[in-house]
Amino acid sequence: MPTLQFKGKTFVQNHHLAVKYHQLVPKKELSLTDKISLHDNLIIQGDNLKALKALLPTYAGKIKCIYIDPPYNTGNEKWVYNDNVNSPMIKEWLGKEVDIEDMTRHDKWLCMMMPRLKLLRELLSEDGAIFISIDDNEVHHLRCLLDDVFGADNFLGQISRGTGTPTGQGNSALVSELDYLLVYSKADTNLFKGMPLTEDGKKIYNLKDENGKYLLRPLRKTGGEDRREDRLTMYFPILAPDNSEVYPIGPGGYESRWRCSPQKYKELNEKGLIEWRKDEIKGKILWKPHLKFYLEGRLKQPSNLWMKIEGNKKASVDIRDLFGDKVFDFPKPVELIKQCIEIYTDEGDIILDSFAGSGTTAHAVLEINKETESNRKFILIEQEDYANTITAERVRKVIKGVKTAKNEKFKKGLDGTFSYFELGPTIEMESILQGKNLPSYEEFARYIFYTATGEEFNEKKISSTTGFIGETKNYELYMFYKPDVEWLKRNALTLDGVKAMPKFKGKQRLVFAPAKYVDDYTCLENRIDFCQLPYEIYRLNR
Repeated sequence: MPTLQFKGKTFVQNHHLAVKYHQLVPKKELSLTDKISLHDNLIIQGDNLKALKALLPTYAGKIKCIYIDPPYNTGNEKWVYNDNVNSPMIKEWLGKEVDIEDMTRHDKWLCMMMPRLKLLRELLSEDGAIFISIDDNEVHHLRCLLDDVFGADNFLGQISRGTGTPTGQGNSALVSELDYLLVYSKADTNLFKGMPLTEDGKKIYNLKDENGKYLLRPLRKTGGEDRREDRLTMYFPILAPDNSEVYPIGPGGYESRWRCSPQKYKELNEKGLIEWRKDEIKGKILWKPHLKFYLEGRLKQPSNLWMKIEGNKKASVDIRDLFGDKVFDFPKPVELIKQCIEIYTDEGDIILDSFAGSGTTAHAVLEINKETESNRKFILIEQEDYANTITAERVRKVIKGVKTAKNEKFKKGLDGTFSYFELGPTIEMESILQGKNLPSYEEFARYIFYTATGEEFNEKKISSTTGFIGETKNYELYMFYKPDVEWLKRNALTLDGVKAMPKFKGKQRLVFAPAKYVDDYTCLENRIDFCQLPYEIYRLNR
């Protein structure tokens, strides 16, 4: 399979592994909830690469749907490359705006995207999918990069969307009225759900009986592969109302085939889904069976052409309605992200957006929750200074309502909560040894549990009293720690500590502590595998 090569690829393809874990610091005053929690709807301010890494302990393999709208790299956005990759060439890129004159702007963009896509893939559930908005500038590069990261077999489609905002260079270029959504799954799955019919789509259901509106389609297969030899088992006689035998005969008299097998026809007929119509041709009655399709509950398969979503102008109008002014350029329409969510998620699923911008993804989730009385969750990451003043503020307004808004939905509010976090210091062993930037008990427990096991951390199960921080199929994990350097100098795993541990469940116990004051025999007898803090966090292979 062809592979994409670009400057810096060898340096960034494993950079996500070198990104340090950071603490997630709760900001109660910026949140909209009574109890701030990592299991609430989340808005996180900070570099999205670091924030994605910080989410792994809690959300690895848990995200059903990811939507991102990265820089389109048009040369006019002036985004800045900021990943501190260990490469002299890439270090020269740091902090410099990427503009139209930059001959390496495509390389820089790909170097920025690759580690983020790898972390996003780790966060996706096995049946999850990622939707990425992009335009002509990078769509071809991104498709190759996604083939590399997700696998070409996991490509689910490329959706073309009418933007409603034509752009172009007069006669020197084609005017563009489209951008795209590239869709990939984590594994070889395709869980697209049907979409509600439009009013135009409902008009063709022009017949009615006691069961509701319906339309008819000939039971004879039409279109391609409609000949007897294409499906031999679907060529058989059916008894018409006058007890004559009817065979599937195509135009011109060739032997055709039905849409179903004899057994399936029997089932359809028993359910009252077969309707006969008759034609009179040259004095001869011809009976033709038809299949009923009822409107009730009918959905249509999603298309890869989305032209009826209100475009970017409507999105800008919504922002102005909420804020009273134009505070954000080029927001995405709520309807676009709602459609992504509707065709791929269910009640209780989590939707992540790591290029959150104006917060449209949260707005879309909240609207769907209100309309369907469901409880999907959102996680937004925004690294720019406006994370609170625009991203989170929009979500606050959408939840609480804006009395001066023209849109009735905006006036009433959609209800909901969210917890606001900022990226804190790194959880770094050298800093802990020096007593600097000591993480909280919960944050350090999350880091240790995920690093040692690779599994989801549940903060509700931890007990700083007993030291219990969670368990897996084979292990119980304990951590004796306080964010106090003097305490760390004085404390260790002792015999009293061993005796105070909860009742043995038959699992090996991993115990993390600054030191150990019990003999090896006692540890063996109590199935304790001691791990000295901070040195041995990586001793287990995930």
